Amino acid sequence: MTVTAAQGFLASGVAAGLKESGDPDLALVVNLGPSRAAAGVFTSNRVQAAPVRWSRRVLADGRVCGVVLNSGGANACTGPAGAADARVMAEHTARAVGVDPDEIAVCSTGLIGVPLPMDRVTAGIDAAAERLSPERGVEAAVAIRTTDSVHKTAVVSGPEGWTVGGMAKGAGMLAPGLATMLVVLTTDADVTSAGLDSALREAVRTTFDRVDSDGCMSTNDTVLLLASGASGVTPVPDAFAEAVHAVCLDLARQLVADAEGASKEIEVEVVGAASEEDAVTVGRSVARNNLLKCALHGEDPNWGRVLSAIGTTSAVFDPDRLDVAINGVWVCRDGAAGESRDKVDLAGRRITVTIDLRSGAESAVIWTNDLTAEYVHENSAYSS
Repeated sequence: MTVTAAQGFLASGVAAGLKESGDPDLALVVNLGPSRAAAGVFTSNRVQAAPVRWSRRVLADGRVCGVVLNSGGANACTGPAGAADARVMAEHTARAVGVDPDEIAVCSTGLIGVPLPMDRVTAGIDAAAERLSPERGVEAAVAIRTTDSVHKTAVVSGPEGWTVGGMAKGAGMLAPGLATMLVVLTTDADVTSAGLDSALREAVRTTFDRVDSDGCMSTNDTVLLLASGASGVTPVPDAFAEAVHAVCLDLARQLVADAEGASKEIEVEVVGAASEEDAVTVGRSVARNNLLKCALHGEDPNWGRVLSAIGTTSAVFDPDRLDVAINGVWVCRDGAAGESRDKVDLAGRRITVTIDLRSGAESAVIWTNDLTAEYVHENSAYSS
């Protein structure tokens, strides 16, 4: 179970004909209450899709009764007609589940600049509404996939009988603020919208916001957290925040693991930084270095490329005191050669690059992947 692991939620997924493949492409998630508290975080891209604009407005009062999501079309850069289509999706869903349109969030993902076939969308909403069930969370997760090779779900149980569950999609355009991702998280804990917002923003800051697959930011990124309150339990805020973080981290790692064409999952850990901002800045620079990503794809522990990436930042460090380890082998000490590169085993899928700036006590982790011919091939023909 996924978004329906928490009590008080129904979900479904159908094939509405938005994808040429005929695969599932439209999903619903409905909150039965008694609470309808909600919070959301959206892309920081200044070019924002119509569904993002609609959902931002819906979230303004901290209340959401349901979410309609489609793959097969982003409804981004589609002008006034796209805005009208997002509204129609909300209105049609609201009628199907018996709530107000201003209580329905809308999420879309797929090719930018192409209008949605609204006759198929509305027919799909009707079909999905008829299938709503607490047993169909996975079905919804499958329906929001685009280039994802697998659906992505996660669940964490709280200590007092409450649960946080969720689903995500995303496999490319993974970069901060957030990624090309749609995420719906649910909980049956009794938490106010302000409490949800606080927990969600802190979790996103150190999970989804630190996924950096290819340095490209989407127009549609949305993370929603809905609370039904059906467990009747008001959790300790710290415990609830920890559970939300755990689900977000699990889903974020799944996004990186499924990055388009990737053969390596790379964790860039920066320690000894003067500030968290410095640690994040250095981590991002290294994670986005295409030469390093190519080297790690070829299983070449080329630590010089790590130092080159660090040197492009404004972080506090002494170039002659930098240390770098690749998969636990400190190949660079004091800004020069350390242990033999021959000791580094890069045969596995997971790689860890550890950077010690030796300038303070702060740290951060950024997750990325290698750069492969498969990634180039997939994105060279994405719209054709």
